[in-house]
Amino acid sequence: MNRRFALTAFALTLLASTAGCMSPPTNLDLSLTRPTLDQKYVVTLQPPATPAALHQLHRWQVKLATPAGVPVAHARILVDGGMPQHGHGLPTRPQVTQELADGTYVIDGMKFSMTGWWEIKLAIDGAQGSDKVTFNTVVVEPGAGR
Repeated sequence: MNRRFALTAFALTLLASTAGCMSPPTNLDLSLTRPTLDQKYVVTLQPPATPAALHQLHRWQVKLATPAGVPVAHARILVDGGMPQHGHGLPTRPQVTQELADGTYVIDGMKFSMTGWWEIKLAIDGAQGSDKVTFNTVVVEPGAGR
């Protein structure tokens, strides 16, 4: 019985250690600007200038505008996300910490715990009402491209 338990434990450990190796869908939309679900806003996600490394906190920015291109100020933005292929969320609780000029907001606390396909989900509450948008990003090993 101990041998069966040890083999099962080994198999689960191996599965967990290679879980980030799943290939993302080939038709994954990686655009960084997109309209929200109900078309109330146009959102641009701005990742850090250098590719997001694993297990490190990153600062991202979000630009929020109306469909006509007018920057949206004083919005509340909640950040969520995770890995759809693995069924888990983000390892941290990123949040908007600053509002800059021209509808730009700073997200602090972004972190990725493994390579692969991640979703970044934003729930927006602004002058045009509440709406949501989801962005896709693929995290790769350093030096492997983005």
